[in-house]
Amino acid sequence: EGTTKRKELHGTTRVCGLSGTWASERTAVKLQGYRMKFLCDQVGQKYSNFVLLIDKTIAHEAANLDIDLFLHDKMVKASVSPCGLFELDVQQLEQAKLFQALLFNGLFGKLFTGSKSSGVPREFILSKDDTFIWNNPNMYLILPMDPTVESHDISCINWRVIDEAATAVKLLRKIYSEEKMNILGILDFDQNDEDLIHLANTSCEAHFLRNVVVLAVHTGKIYTALHVADLSANSTFDGAADEKGTEFHTFAEYFEKKYVCYCTFMCLLKHKYVKLLIYFICRYDIVLRHPSQPLLVLKPSHRPHNILSSKLRDEGNGEKKKGDTSDITKANNRVHMPPELLIPLNFSDDILRTFYLFPSLMHRIETLMLASQLKSEISYDDSNVSSFLILEAITTLRCSEDFSMERLELLGDSVLKYVVSCHLFLKFPNMDEGQLTSSRVDIISNAALYGFGIEHKIQGYIRDAAFDPRRWLAPGQLSIHPVPCNCRVNSEVVTEDINVKVGQLCDKGHRWMCSKTISDCVEAIIGAYYVEGGLRAAMAVLKWLGINVEVEEELIGQFLSASVQTYLPKNDVIEKVEAKLGYVFLMKGLLLEALTHPSLQESAEGYSYERLEFLGDAVLDILLTRHLFYSHKDTDEGELTDLRSASVNNENFAQLAVKHKLYQFLQHSSGKLPENITEYVDSLENPSMDKVNLLSDAALRGPKVLGDVVESIAGAILIDRKLDLEVVWGIFKPLLSPIVTPEKLELPPFRELLEWCNKSGYFLGIKCTDGIKRTDGDKIEATLDVQLKETLLVRQGCGKSKKDAKAHAASMLLKDLEVEGLIVPKNASNTQQFQDHRNIFDAMDIQLSTPTRGKRSAGSKIAASLDKPVDWPVRMSKGGPRAGLYEFCKKLQWPAPNFDCAKVEQSVPTPQGQGFTFASTIKLHIPNSDVISLTGDCFADKKSAMDSAALLMLYELQQRGRLQVQEIHVS
Repeated sequence: EGTTKRKELHGTTRVCGLSGTWASERTAVKLQGYRMKFLCDQVGQKYSNFVLLIDKTIAHEAANLDIDLFLHDKMVKASVSPCGLFELDVQQLEQAKLFQALLFNGLFGKLFTGSKSSGVPREFILSKDDTFIWNNPNMYLILPMDPTVESHDISCINWRVIDEAATAVKLLRKIYSEEKMNILGILDFDQNDEDLIHLANTSCEAHFLRNVVVLAVHTGKIYTALHVADLSANSTFDGAADEKGTEFHTFAEYFEKKYVCYCTFMCLLKHKYVKLLIYFICRYDIVLRHPSQPLLVLKPSHRPHNILSSKLRDEGNGEKKKGDTSDITKANNRVHMPPELLIPLNFSDDILRTFYLFPSLMHRIETLMLASQLKSEISYDDSNVSSFLILEAITTLRCSEDFSMERLELLGDSVLKYVVSCHLFLKFPNMDEGQLTSSRVDIISNAALYGFGIEHKIQGYIRDAAFDPRRWLAPGQLSIHPVPCNCRVNSEVVTEDINVKVGQLCDKGHRWMCSKTISDCVEAIIGAYYVEGGLRAAMAVLKWLGINVEVEEELIGQFLSASVQTYLPKNDVIEKVEAKLGYVFLMKGLLLEALTHPSLQESAEGYSYERLEFLGDAVLDILLTRHLFYSHKDTDEGELTDLRSASVNNENFAQLAVKHKLYQFLQHSSGKLPENITEYVDSLENPSMDKVNLLSDAALRGPKVLGDVVESIAGAILIDRKLDLEVVWGIFKPLLSPIVTPEKLELPPFRELLEWCNKSGYFLGIKCTDGIKRTDGDKIEATLDVQLKETLLVRQGCGKSKKDAKAHAASMLLKDLEVEGLIVPKNASNTQQFQDHRNIFDAMDIQLSTPTRGKRSAGSKIAASLDKPVDWPVRMSKGGPRAGLYEFCKKLQWPAPNFDCAKVEQSVPTPQGQGFTFASTIKLHIPNSDVISLTGDCFADKKSAMDSAALLMLYELQQRGRLQVQEIHVS
């Protein structure tokens, strides 16, 4: 429990404030109104204001929301604010429901179910009883506001637009009242005026249709009319007549014999149409009454995008590259359609444009309401804890948001450790350090926190996957991306299968989750309350969780009377240490205890620093973590963790003890201790000596006793000042200075080497051997190797532990990579050190005639691995070929393959409506051999294009006798 390997099936908690049944009751309703205003940073881009209607009061922070929405090439500022009570009569409610159902299904879903090809009768989803599409657990209306009305009552709703949509629905109901679509029988409208554009239910002049929203009666798709084309329904399919299977010469003939889910695209070449492609779905009789009138050029609707994060926008776009065809694609992505198949909805595209903001905006409102719901359960009223911060605490990195729980989790971990340590230290004065540590682990371990979280159903609140707007549903919207529930939820479902996809929801809200995510979330919630309300608020969360700890001043008095007041201070030692600390103890015995080594406890004094060290460890942890958290607010969670690791460790504290000569006052009776301390002090005061030692052994680490005494002094000051953390920080901040910053952060050697390999596309070989006999005792030997293009770098390191041995070998390998010019020296910026992977392959193209010290030719190792082709399974599902090739390269320690994707303009559009596809070129460098470069097939998405190139490379390696591909097809 509480591990990343263990995955469990859990449900999700519903937002209670959005539920309701009023939409299906067909009675007048009173609803709370919330105005939605939008302002685009791009001049000329207008978005209409809307009102959100719901029968419950929304939580304050969701009801007064300001949020930036990041579109492809612009940003829209959205603001939500309460605007009073709205009363809708039965007719208004029905009209509003039709508007919402038509727009959301027409844009993001479908208005028809079934088809002739599937054998299921085609049916208009709003034709009869629409109750089945209003069974969404969330219930609200999103209606357009009239820009000419300033009031905050029912009159501010744009009923003209709503009525236009409702009228279109009623017209479609008549057309599809029988099994067969009957346009001519229903629409007796007939006009022959050649100066007008004849639509399905009206005629108008062409200029009235510019930027007007229209609805196609045969597909149920919604478009924006742009302009009139030079073609008519009698026009020929230029360039398509010679295509195999083409059986139509004109649009009119086409509609008489075929029904199309109509997406017609044109490519312009020297101002002449060269190709017109039509995708046929099923046969249908449509006789055009006005085949000679011009076609309308329409802009189709598109799927909604996740526009909540600037990261998603930036990663998806990037800078325009040479050969970018986005502008051409925009021109190609147009539909040509006979006007008489279109119903004008008679509102402008600024209303339609706004609909693409709603999935992301409503998702943010829903998640804030969920966070507020959790806040209500915790029920701590003494501090106004922000729902935004609680939302951050329940959001994992998988959500790809601009925030996640990791920073708060780091802080919450330190807060929890500190509070529990104080409680145990004061409550149990007779416990030794080992017993205190064991008791603390029982309370704050991941397994324990997991149990507390499960008991309070925190798992249901956790957001553990990126928002997918395609699966978001507005009330009245039918799902077109169902994920049927096949979950075994009646019993505990647990797995350690690495292939289980974490985070993906089924239609009933079940998803797999790592059990450690639950314990991490518990810590993050504690951190969130600490940020907003200090220790008192954090303690309230602990109480709610069932962690019964108390940290009260009365306990300090009891502790002092039982221990340190009886100590006889050694004044000369005490005064000198106080001078170095800049602090005078009220209870001198506390400082004496903090300086007393356990060896002296056994022989004479009967006390030692171990208990205070237990407390001081937690004190310095929270003080440094808190400082880093607030000082580096823009630092991401990974770097914050590295900063904390670099600051809160025994080595850092040992160096502090040497720097301020606190080790000179250590009270002990150990014979070997002075020798160890002197050796370490000399290594710090003579860095050149340490560099010499590095060649033969790992760098000397500080004796644990030095770090312990620093921690025990911190614990002593905390008790002496009755748990005043600010006093302790005021004393220790100058002692700890300079505290590491992101600019000065140096990763441990092994970690730095591992990250460089990951970024640069290389694999690190690791082998550790125990029990190596050395003159200074048994050591562990670590062998690390990195296969470059032509050379295998190998280094061996020794140390008392595997960690020390790997650090020793990694330090030497990093030096080798610096010599090769692959790593920029330490004094260079981080940006220089870690170049973009595309450039690394060029930078590493170095020919070495003779291997230098610590290197050997890679040929022998690889040849030994390839005596005969190996059977290599490759999953043929998406991502499988890439994973298969990656694992093969990793097994042989070849440099990882490099992919370069490029857009390819298509004269014939893809079925997805794109005027371009992606082609991926893959480059693989086989050490001591050659570079293979291949280009895969074109696909509509980059990942499929990369899979194609990877599979091509695998079969190329098969032809060369390296492997035998075994395709695995998963149904």
